[in-house]
Amino acid sequence: MTVSNTAWKPTAPPPATAVVPGHPAAKPTRRARSQRWRNLVWVAPAVLILSIFAYVPLVQNLGFSTLKWDIYSGRQTFVGPDNYTKMFNDPIFWKSLLNNTLYAGISIVFQVFGALILAAMIEGLRSARWRGILRAVYFVPSAISLTVAGLLFYFIYEPRLGILNAALDLLGLQGFTQAWLGQENTAIFGIIAMSQWQGFGYCTLLFAVALQRIPTELYEAASIDGVGPFRRFFAISLPLVREMTSLMLIVTVSGAFQVFNEVMVMTSGGPNNSSQVLGTWLYRSGFVRNDFGYAAAIATAVFVITMVLAALQLWISKRRRVEW
Repeated sequence: MTVSNTAWKPTAPPPATAVVPGHPAAKPTRRARSQRWRNLVWVAPAVLILSIFAYVPLVQNLGFSTLKWDIYSGRQTFVGPDNYTKMFNDPIFWKSLLNNTLYAGISIVFQVFGALILAAMIEGLRSARWRGILRAVYFVPSAISLTVAGLLFYFIYEPRLGILNAALDLLGLQGFTQAWLGQENTAIFGIIAMSQWQGFGYCTLLFAVALQRIPTELYEAASIDGVGPFRRFFAISLPLVREMTSLMLIVTVSGAFQVFNEVMVMTSGGPNNSSQVLGTWLYRSGFVRNDFGYAAAIATAVFVITMVLAALQLWISKRRRVEW
């Protein structure tokens, strides 16, 4: 009989945390199932409230968009897709969509990239005191409500007593004075300018917070290597705040398609519907022109646009996070 020189070693049992397939422990225990049901009970009220005030109205709105509905008499007539056909053939709807798109484009330039540049300039100051003062100064407009800001700029744009025309007169630029909110080619730009002023500081503050998270050692190493401020911005600051930049892009564009207060306070969509946006045209169609079914169709279009943007936001959020 041949005896092996290899010592026999007992087979180690599986670790306590491992679950062997087919073992009773592989199935959820009664305690685990009970915990799962308790979690569902805690989540159920939020789901119920969200369904009542969000999902159910969305489904109802889709149904309303297939009706011709007089909201004062309550008379309803099923018209199928006619409201959508009317919407696609409505020049004011396309003008409103163009204004929202213009609003989004200008907001990207100023409230995203402009705010990022300003935040980098503020955080680049050596004096902590001045950094705090400038953050507060630029944030003050964001603390003002949209309605108050709209009324403020309404008086600034006033043709005879407004500050803007008075300043142009003082600088000898009388040829540029005009009724800024009373002309079709300038009304929407006046509203957009007010909105940029009101939201610029908030975006700057968010970018400042993102820049503060960047390790100072990276800037110090770049300075030792003789890298200038512009190259430091494009090589260090801009890549390492891409998550905040992506978030601000989505939030800014989504907000641009939900504009309402600014336009209603300053022009109500005038003159001659030149400053209409989707929100104000929806309101006017439903509650002024008494065409509630058509207003529901516009609301569906707004929902689709914002839903696509939300899906884009989810896609961006799954990208690789910045690690230092």
